[in-house]
Amino acid sequence: MGSVTTTEFEVLNNQLTSNIDKILSENEYNASKLVGILLDIQDIIPQKYIPMDVAAYVASELNIPLTGVYDVITFYASLSDKPRAENVINLCKSIVCRTNNYLNLQESLEKILGIKVGESTADGKFSLEYSACFGACDVAPAIKINQDVYGNLTEEKLEEVISRYR
Repeated sequence: MGSVTTTEFEVLNNQLTSNIDKILSENEYNASKLVGILLDIQDIIPQKYIPMDVAAYVASELNIPLTGVYDVITFYASLSDKPRAENVINLCKSIVCRTNNYLNLQESLEKILGIKVGESTADGKFSLEYSACFGACDVAPAIKINQDVYGNLTEEKLEEVISRYR
């Protein structure tokens, strides 16, 4: 193999390896728990993503193909193979949110944050992404910031919610 110069492959260090080993151990090195394992690992990486070297390490430790790990990362909206901001805002675009004017919520978020869906703020505080349903249909349209769900939002309430994370 040729040498790799991108920093994407230089995330794994002794401390992170130790933390990943703990997560794998807690999950009994059970490959059927891969989604949960990857979510836990992603939570301990500051940019909230699974870099290729981390995916390769997990694949090796679970004795599964790297493509299997990568397929899971790229399939689930809660997982990412790209660096993200400190606070990931998921904008639900399920049918329920669509029928409850999620586009107004999107416009407000883009105005407040100064970014479009798929972008991150310059200060690294917020990433804005679309998401599939995360179970907040009763308060649609809804957003999820990291693991916290917010619904029934007006622009004023939205500004208040965002200010909690600044």
